[in-house]
Amino acid sequence: MTLTSQDVTTVLGPVDETLIADIVATGATPTELSEAWAWVNSDEALIGEGRHLPDGKVAALVELLSADDEEWEE
Repeated sequence: MTLTSQDVTTVLGPVDETLIADIVATGATPTELSEAWAWVNSDEALIGEGRHLPDGKVAALVELLSADDEEWEE
């Protein structure tokens, strides 16, 4: 099942419509978005658990979500 804008806001909370469109365009599932969100927010803990670095759609989502965080920091 691919993501809807409602899925995105359920996981991330209120976000920019452009980011929602970019995330939906990846064709990822809600599970992949949740995994990417976990990586963005606690990558050291996940690495400590021995998890492999994200790849595929999860990696693309991590990149999108990380870019959004960097914009807020500026």
